[in-house]
Amino acid sequence: MTDTPATPADWIPSSDQIPRHVAIIMDGNGRWAREQGLPRLVGHRAGTDNVRTVLQASVEFGIKYLTIYAFSTENWHRPVDEVEGLFGIMAEVIRNETEDLHQNGVCIRHVGRSDNLPPDLVAAIADSIALTRDNRRLVLNVAFNYGGRAELVDAVRKIIDDHVPAQDVNEDTISRYLYTAGQPDPDLIIRTAGEMRLSNFLIWQSAYAEYYTTPTYWPDFDREQLRLALVSYARRQRRFGGVLTGSC
Repeated sequence: MTDTPATPADWIPSSDQIPRHVAIIMDGNGRWAREQGLPRLVGHRAGTDNVRTVLQASVEFGIKYLTIYAFSTENWHRPVDEVEGLFGIMAEVIRNETEDLHQNGVCIRHVGRSDNLPPDLVAAIADSIALTRDNRRLVLNVAFNYGGRAELVDAVRKIIDDHVPAQDVNEDTISRYLYTAGQPDPDLIIRTAGEMRLSNFLIWQSAYAEYYTTPTYWPDFDREQLRLALVSYARRQRRFGGVLTGSC
């Protein structure tokens, strides 16, 4: 939940207090545009442009994994022109930004399904993944055509295809078959625009993640907004279902 940290205005948590993996539900692009009398696609463009700002801040703060929820499996129900516009914006941004991200040590990964996506977008995603696959400064997971339930269905299908015996299936097995296999689960999930739900996002991986929401729309979520989320996270005590030493 949101809170106002009683800390200096420019305080940044120490490296051991920074979450290793931050996931963001980027919400509010349409409302941001509507309140300014602009078309929804202008809001999506502004939201996409803002990824660069948050990505730079994430590198500065020492975050190692950043997952952004760009397009869900449920977003297909939006108007056709909006969906097609989103695809066009995404393909353009990937083409324009990949080289710069590569030079800055960012590894791009796609989290989600590729079926039904336009061929040019699929090609742009594949090219960006291939170019940046060996980078280690920060892993950027782009959750596009993603759904948490779809991810679990795909994981179960792969387990069955690999003929894994039922008695060998445990939590570690399922984790190895998820889109995020080999990555740590998110420590902190941020949602912009004030909503209080996960919207089918990383539902397996988020079991013990801390949650932070802000009324700020995604296009206005800048370095300072990210810093406030990290300060809130640093002030929490994570118990993972246990109790703190000395607690009753």
